[in-house]
Amino acid sequence: MPFSFDALRRHPDLEGPDLVAVDAADRLILDESADVRAALGEGELVVVGDSYGALTLAAADAGARGIRVHQDELLGEEALARNARDAELEDSFVSHALDAHLLTGARVVLLRLPRSLHALSDIAGLIALHAHPDVVVVAGGRLKHMTVSMNDVLRRFFDRVDVSHARQKSRVLTARGPRDGAVPEPEGAEIDGIRVRAFGGAFAGASIDIGTRLMLAQLPAPRGDRAIDLACGTGVVAAALAVRHSSVRVVACDQSAVAVASARATAEANGVADRVSVVRDDVLRSQPDASASFIALNPPFHAGAAINEGLAPRMFADAARVLEPGGELWTVWNSSLRYRAALERLVGPTRQVARDRKFTVTVSTKR
Repeated sequence: MPFSFDALRRHPDLEGPDLVAVDAADRLILDESADVRAALGEGELVVVGDSYGALTLAAADAGARGIRVHQDELLGEEALARNARDAELEDSFVSHALDAHLLTGARVVLLRLPRSLHALSDIAGLIALHAHPDVVVVAGGRLKHMTVSMNDVLRRFFDRVDVSHARQKSRVLTARGPRDGAVPEPEGAEIDGIRVRAFGGAFAGASIDIGTRLMLAQLPAPRGDRAIDLACGTGVVAAALAVRHSSVRVVACDQSAVAVASARATAEANGVADRVSVVRDDVLRSQPDASASFIALNPPFHAGAAINEGLAPRMFADAARVLEPGGELWTVWNSSLRYRAALERLVGPTRQVARDRKFTVTVSTKR
Protein backbone atom coordinates (compact mmCIF):
# COMPACT_ATOMS: atom_id res chain seq x y z
CA MET A 1 0.00 0.00 0.00
CA PRO A 2 1.25 3.56 -0.62
CA PHE A 3 3.11 5.42 2.12
CA SER A 4 1.02 7.29 4.65
CA PHE A 5 1.87 8.70 8.06
CA ASP A 6 -1.41 7.26 9.29
CA ALA A 7 -0.29 3.76 8.28
CA LEU A 8 2.90 3.81 10.37
CA ARG A 9 2.84 1.47 13.34
CA ARG A 10 4.91 1.04 16.52
CA HIS A 11 5.55 -2.67 16.26
CA PRO A 12 6.50 -4.42 18.42
CA ASP A 13 4.67 -1.86 20.55
CA LEU A 14 5.98 -1.59 24.11
CA GLU A 15 4.55 1.82 24.98
CA GLY A 16 0.84 1.64 24.25
CA PRO A 17 -1.55 0.75 21.44
CA ASP A 18 -2.95 4.27 21.07
CA LEU A 19 0.34 6.13 20.55
CA VAL A 20 1.15 7.31 17.03
CA ALA A 21 4.40 6.52 15.21
CA VAL A 22 4.99 10.06 13.93
CA ASP A 23 4.95 13.37 15.77
CA ALA A 24 5.17 17.10 15.10
CA ALA A 25 8.97 17.08 15.33
CA ASP A 26 9.20 14.48 12.53
CA ARG A 27 6.94 16.61 10.34
CA LEU A 28 8.92 19.77 11.07
CA ILE A 29 12.25 18.09 10.25
CA LEU A 30 10.81 16.92 6.94
CA ASP A 31 9.38 20.33 6.08
CA GLU A 32 12.57 22.20 7.02
CA SER A 33 14.72 19.79 5.00
CA ALA A 34 12.52 19.52 1.90
CA ASP A 35 14.53 21.91 -0.28
CA VAL A 36 17.96 20.45 0.50
CA ARG A 37 16.68 16.90 0.10
CA ALA A 38 15.29 17.67 -3.34
CA ALA A 39 18.79 18.18 -4.76
CA LEU A 40 20.31 14.97 -3.42
CA GLY A 41 21.70 12.07 -5.38
CA GLU A 42 21.46 8.41 -4.41
CA GLY A 43 23.20 7.58 -1.14
CA GLU A 44 23.60 11.18 0.01
CA LEU A 45 20.87 11.20 2.68
CA VAL A 46 21.46 9.88 6.20
CA VAL A 47 18.81 9.53 8.91
CA VAL A 48 19.75 9.14 12.59
CA GLY A 49 17.38 8.43 15.46
CA ASP A 50 14.25 7.75 13.41
CA SER A 51 12.05 6.03 15.99
CA TYR A 52 9.66 4.08 13.76
CA GLY A 53 10.53 5.14 10.22
CA ALA A 54 8.59 8.38 9.68
CA LEU A 55 11.64 10.35 8.48
CA THR A 56 13.17 7.57 6.39
CA LEU A 57 9.98 6.48 4.66
CA ALA A 58 8.66 9.99 4.01
CA ALA A 59 12.00 10.85 2.39
CA ALA A 60 11.90 7.62 0.38
CA ASP A 61 8.34 8.35 -0.70
CA ALA A 62 9.59 11.73 -1.96
CA GLY A 63 12.18 9.99 -4.14
CA ALA A 64 15.30 9.52 -1.99
CA ARG A 65 17.16 6.26 -2.53
CA GLY A 66 20.15 4.64 -0.90
CA ILE A 67 19.23 6.24 2.41
CA ARG A 68 21.58 5.26 5.22
CA VAL A 69 19.87 4.87 8.58
CA HIS A 70 21.00 4.45 12.18
CA GLN A 71 18.62 3.69 15.04
CA ASP A 72 19.92 2.95 18.50
CA GLU A 73 17.09 0.59 19.44
CA LEU A 74 16.76 -2.77 17.73
CA LEU A 75 12.97 -2.56 18.07
CA GLY A 76 13.10 0.70 16.13
CA GLU A 77 14.93 -1.05 13.30
CA GLU A 78 12.28 -3.74 13.27
CA ALA A 79 9.44 -1.21 13.25
CA LEU A 80 11.07 0.62 10.33
CA ALA A 81 11.51 -2.63 8.41
CA ARG A 82 7.88 -3.63 8.96
CA ASN A 83 6.55 -0.20 8.02
CA ALA A 84 8.78 -0.17 4.93
CA ARG A 85 7.41 -3.53 3.78
CA ASP A 86 3.87 -2.29 4.22
CA ALA A 87 4.66 0.82 2.16
CA GLU A 88 6.65 -1.19 -0.43
CA LEU A 89 9.74 0.93 0.28
CA GLU A 90 11.96 -1.75 1.77
CA ASP A 91 14.64 -1.29 -0.93
CA SER A 92 15.06 2.43 -0.30
CA PHE A 93 17.37 2.31 2.74
CA VAL A 94 20.07 0.33 4.53
CA SER A 95 20.60 0.21 8.31
CA HIS A 96 24.10 0.91 9.63
CA ALA A 97 26.03 1.13 12.87
CA LEU A 98 26.96 4.61 14.06
CA ASP A 99 30.28 4.77 12.24
CA ALA A 100 32.13 6.07 9.19
CA HIS A 101 30.18 3.83 6.79
CA LEU A 102 26.97 5.52 7.89
CA LEU A 103 28.18 9.07 7.27
CA THR A 104 30.96 9.15 4.66
CA GLY A 105 30.01 11.62 1.91
CA ALA A 106 26.58 12.45 3.37
CA ARG A 107 25.19 15.77 2.15
CA VAL A 108 22.06 15.88 4.31
CA VAL A 109 21.57 14.34 7.75
CA LEU A 110 18.14 14.21 9.35
CA LEU A 111 18.52 13.81 13.10
CA ARG A 112 16.07 13.33 15.95
CA LEU A 113 17.89 15.04 18.77
CA PRO A 114 18.92 12.63 21.54
CA ARG A 115 18.25 13.78 25.09
CA SER A 116 21.83 13.10 26.16
CA LEU A 117 24.30 15.87 25.33
CA HIS A 118 27.08 13.26 25.31
CA ALA A 119 25.15 11.28 22.70
CA LEU A 120 24.62 14.42 20.61
CA SER A 121 28.34 15.18 20.84
CA ASP A 122 29.21 11.64 19.67
CA ILE A 123 26.87 11.94 16.68
CA ALA A 124 27.86 15.49 15.73
CA GLY A 125 31.56 14.67 15.95
CA LEU A 126 31.15 11.73 13.58
CA ILE A 127 29.13 13.81 11.11
CA ALA A 128 31.76 16.56 11.12
CA LEU A 129 34.53 13.99 10.65
CA HIS A 130 33.05 11.95 7.81
CA ALA A 131 30.24 13.82 6.01
CA HIS A 132 30.65 15.97 2.90
CA PRO A 133 32.04 19.47 3.57
CA ASP A 134 28.73 20.91 2.36
CA VAL A 135 26.61 18.71 4.64
CA VAL A 136 23.42 20.17 6.10
CA VAL A 137 22.26 18.69 9.40
CA VAL A 138 18.57 19.16 10.18
CA ALA A 139 18.11 18.19 13.82
CA GLY A 140 14.77 18.41 15.57
CA GLY A 141 12.87 17.47 18.65
CA ARG A 142 10.07 18.29 21.02
CA LEU A 143 10.59 21.52 22.96
CA LYS A 144 10.15 19.76 26.30
CA HIS A 145 13.22 17.63 25.54
CA MET A 146 15.42 20.39 24.05
CA THR A 147 17.89 22.67 25.81
CA VAL A 148 20.06 25.61 24.78
CA SER A 149 23.05 23.40 25.52
CA MET A 150 22.21 21.38 22.40
CA ASN A 151 22.96 24.48 20.29
CA ASP A 152 26.32 24.77 22.07
CA VAL A 153 27.20 21.14 21.33
CA LEU A 154 26.47 21.60 17.63
CA ARG A 155 28.50 24.82 17.54
CA ARG A 156 31.55 22.86 18.71
CA PHE A 157 31.49 20.94 15.43
CA PHE A 158 29.81 23.28 12.93
CA ASP A 159 30.45 26.88 11.87
CA ARG A 160 26.79 27.82 11.71
CA VAL A 161 23.73 26.71 13.65
CA ASP A 162 20.33 28.20 12.82
CA VAL A 163 17.28 27.84 15.05
CA SER A 164 13.79 27.54 13.55
CA HIS A 165 10.60 29.02 14.90
CA ALA A 166 8.69 26.66 17.15
CA ARG A 167 5.76 24.80 15.63
CA GLN A 168 3.41 22.51 17.50
CA LYS A 169 5.81 22.41 20.46
CA SER A 170 8.71 21.33 18.25
CA ARG A 171 11.82 23.04 16.89
CA VAL A 172 14.64 22.38 14.42
CA LEU A 173 18.33 23.24 14.60
CA THR A 174 20.10 23.40 11.21
CA ALA A 175 23.90 23.03 11.23
CA ARG A 176 26.36 23.74 8.40
CA GLY A 177 30.11 23.97 7.97
CA PRO A 178 31.53 20.87 9.66
CA ARG A 179 34.86 21.15 11.49
CA ASP A 180 36.81 19.52 14.32
CA GLY A 181 35.23 16.12 13.80
CA ALA A 182 35.99 13.38 16.27
CA VAL A 183 35.59 9.64 16.81
CA PRO A 184 33.41 8.99 19.90
CA GLU A 185 35.26 7.99 23.04
CA PRO A 186 33.51 6.45 26.04
CA GLU A 187 33.52 8.17 29.39
CA GLY A 188 35.28 6.13 32.05
CA ALA A 189 35.32 5.63 35.80
CA GLU A 190 36.41 3.00 38.31
CA ILE A 191 33.83 2.19 40.96
CA ASP A 192 34.11 -0.56 43.57
CA GLY A 193 36.89 -2.17 41.57
CA ILE A 194 34.97 -2.24 38.27
CA ARG A 195 36.06 -0.06 35.36
CA VAL A 196 32.92 1.37 33.73
CA ARG A 197 32.87 2.68 30.15
CA ALA A 198 29.91 4.52 28.63
CA PHE A 199 29.27 6.06 25.23
CA GLY A 200 26.78 8.89 25.00
CA GLY A 201 23.21 7.94 25.88
CA ALA A 202 24.01 4.76 27.82
CA PHE A 203 21.90 4.35 30.96
CA ALA A 204 23.66 5.70 34.08
CA GLY A 205 26.67 6.81 32.04
CA ALA A 206 30.09 6.10 33.55
CA SER A 207 28.63 5.27 36.95
CA ILE A 208 26.81 2.42 38.66
CA ASP A 209 23.18 3.14 39.47
CA ILE A 210 22.05 2.44 43.02
CA GLY A 211 19.84 -0.50 42.04
CA THR A 212 22.71 -2.26 40.30
CA ARG A 213 24.96 -1.56 43.30
CA LEU A 214 22.45 -3.27 45.58
CA MET A 215 22.22 -6.30 43.32
CA LEU A 216 26.01 -6.58 42.91
CA ALA A 217 26.35 -6.76 46.67
CA GLN A 218 24.08 -9.84 46.70
CA LEU A 219 24.98 -11.83 43.60
CA PRO A 220 26.44 -15.28 44.36
CA ALA A 221 28.68 -17.32 42.12
CA PRO A 222 26.55 -18.48 39.17
CA ARG A 223 25.55 -22.10 39.01
CA GLY A 224 27.64 -23.70 36.30
CA ASP A 225 30.10 -21.84 34.10
CA ARG A 226 27.70 -19.65 32.11
CA ALA A 227 25.64 -16.61 33.09
CA ILE A 228 23.49 -14.03 31.30
CA ASP A 229 23.33 -10.29 32.01
CA LEU A 230 19.94 -9.35 30.57
CA ALA A 231 19.35 -5.67 29.70
CA CYS A 232 23.05 -5.21 30.35
CA GLY A 233 23.39 -1.46 29.83
CA THR A 234 27.07 -0.60 30.17
CA GLY A 235 27.87 -4.20 31.09
CA VAL A 236 28.72 -3.59 34.75
CA VAL A 237 27.06 -6.79 36.00
CA ALA A 238 28.57 -8.90 33.24
CA ALA A 239 32.04 -7.53 33.93
CA ALA A 240 31.66 -7.98 37.68
CA LEU A 241 30.59 -11.61 37.31
CA ALA A 242 33.52 -12.33 34.99
CA VAL A 243 36.02 -10.54 37.24
CA ARG A 244 34.80 -12.26 40.42
CA HIS A 245 34.52 -15.77 38.95
CA SER A 246 37.35 -16.65 36.59
CA SER A 247 35.67 -19.80 35.22
CA VAL A 248 32.41 -18.05 34.25
CA ARG A 249 31.54 -16.97 30.73
CA VAL A 250 28.86 -14.29 30.44
CA VAL A 251 26.44 -13.34 27.68
CA ALA A 252 25.48 -9.67 27.98
CA CYS A 253 22.54 -8.52 25.90
CA ASP A 254 20.68 -5.29 25.26
CA GLN A 255 18.59 -3.92 22.38
CA SER A 256 20.46 -0.57 22.44
CA ALA A 257 23.45 -0.16 20.12
CA VAL A 258 24.99 2.37 22.54
CA ALA A 259 24.61 -0.09 25.41
CA VAL A 260 26.24 -2.87 23.39
CA ALA A 261 29.21 -0.65 22.45
CA SER A 262 29.54 0.47 26.07
CA ALA A 263 29.35 -3.08 27.44
CA ARG A 264 32.08 -4.22 25.05
CA ALA A 265 34.26 -1.32 26.15
CA THR A 266 33.58 -2.14 29.82
CA ALA A 267 34.54 -5.79 29.30
CA GLU A 268 37.75 -4.75 27.55
CA ALA A 269 38.62 -2.23 30.29
CA ASN A 270 38.30 -4.99 32.91
CA GLY A 271 40.35 -7.51 30.95
CA VAL A 272 37.45 -9.98 30.55
CA ALA A 273 36.48 -9.44 26.90
CA ASP A 274 37.47 -13.03 26.16
CA ARG A 275 34.76 -14.28 28.56
CA VAL A 276 32.03 -11.67 28.00
CA SER A 277 30.07 -11.96 24.77
CA VAL A 278 27.93 -8.88 24.09
CA VAL A 279 24.87 -9.28 21.87
CA ARG A 280 22.37 -6.78 20.54
CA ASP A 281 19.12 -8.64 21.04
CA ASP A 282 15.41 -8.21 21.71
CA VAL A 283 15.33 -9.52 25.27
CA LEU A 284 16.76 -13.08 24.89
CA ARG A 285 15.51 -13.92 21.41
CA SER A 286 18.83 -15.39 20.30
CA GLN A 287 19.14 -17.71 23.32
CA PRO A 288 17.75 -21.27 23.16
CA ASP A 289 15.07 -22.58 25.49
CA ALA A 290 16.24 -24.05 28.81
CA SER A 291 19.86 -23.14 28.07
CA ALA A 292 20.86 -21.08 31.13
CA SER A 293 21.02 -21.65 34.87
CA PHE A 294 21.73 -18.06 35.98
CA ILE A 295 20.35 -14.73 34.70
CA ALA A 296 20.83 -11.31 36.28
CA LEU A 297 18.39 -8.53 35.37
CA ASN A 298 18.00 -4.86 36.20
CA PRO A 299 14.95 -4.20 34.01
CA PRO A 300 14.18 -0.78 32.55
CA PHE A 301 10.96 0.77 33.76
CA HIS A 302 10.84 3.74 31.38
CA ALA A 303 9.74 3.79 27.74
CA GLY A 304 10.92 7.16 26.55
CA ALA A 305 10.06 9.61 29.33
CA ALA A 306 7.14 7.63 30.75
CA ILE A 307 7.10 4.90 33.37
CA ASN A 308 5.90 1.70 31.73
CA GLU A 309 5.26 -1.32 33.90
CA GLY A 310 4.82 -3.61 30.87
CA LEU A 311 8.52 -3.73 29.96
CA ALA A 312 9.77 -5.91 32.82
CA PRO A 313 7.16 -8.71 32.64
CA ARG A 314 8.09 -9.27 28.99
CA MET A 315 11.68 -9.78 30.16
CA PHE A 316 10.61 -12.05 33.02
CA ALA A 317 8.72 -14.27 30.57
CA ASP A 318 11.65 -14.60 28.19
CA ALA A 319 14.05 -15.24 31.06
CA ALA A 320 11.73 -18.05 32.18
CA ARG A 321 11.86 -19.54 28.69
CA VAL A 322 15.67 -19.52 28.65
CA LEU A 323 16.19 -20.78 32.21
CA GLU A 324 16.49 -24.49 32.74
CA PRO A 325 14.34 -26.03 35.53
CA GLY A 326 15.84 -24.95 38.85
CA GLY A 327 17.70 -22.07 37.22
CA GLU A 328 17.74 -18.67 38.94
CA LEU A 329 16.68 -15.21 37.83
CA TRP A 330 18.22 -12.51 40.04
CA THR A 331 16.32 -9.25 39.65
CA VAL A 332 16.60 -5.77 41.14
CA TRP A 333 13.58 -3.51 40.83
CA ASN A 334 12.11 -0.29 42.10
CA SER A 335 10.10 -1.43 45.12
CA SER A 336 7.10 0.73 44.22
CA LEU A 337 6.55 -1.33 41.06
CA ARG A 338 5.73 -4.51 43.04
CA TYR A 339 7.03 -7.03 40.53
CA ARG A 340 7.06 -10.01 42.87
CA ALA A 341 3.64 -11.32 41.82
CA ALA A 342 4.68 -11.19 38.15
CA LEU A 343 7.92 -13.00 38.92
CA GLU A 344 6.06 -15.70 40.84
CA ARG A 345 3.60 -16.16 37.98
CA LEU A 346 6.01 -16.04 35.05
CA VAL A 347 9.17 -17.63 36.48
CA GLY A 348 8.53 -19.45 39.72
CA PRO A 349 8.96 -19.24 43.51
CA THR A 350 10.47 -15.88 44.40
CA ARG A 351 12.13 -14.74 47.59
CA GLN A 352 13.40 -11.36 48.67
CA VAL A 353 17.17 -11.21 49.13
CA ALA A 354 17.68 -7.54 49.99
CA ARG A 355 15.74 -4.31 50.19
CA ASP A 356 16.61 -0.70 50.88
CA ARG A 357 14.41 2.39 50.91
CA LYS A 358 14.06 2.35 47.10
CA PHE A 359 15.03 -1.01 45.58
CA THR A 360 14.33 -4.72 46.11
CA VAL A 361 16.51 -7.66 45.06
CA THR A 362 14.80 -11.01 44.49
CA VAL A 363 15.78 -14.44 43.27
CA SER A 364 13.21 -16.49 41.32
CA THR A 365 13.66 -20.21 40.74
CA LYS A 366 12.38 -21.63 37.46
CA ARG A 367 9.69 -24.14 38.26
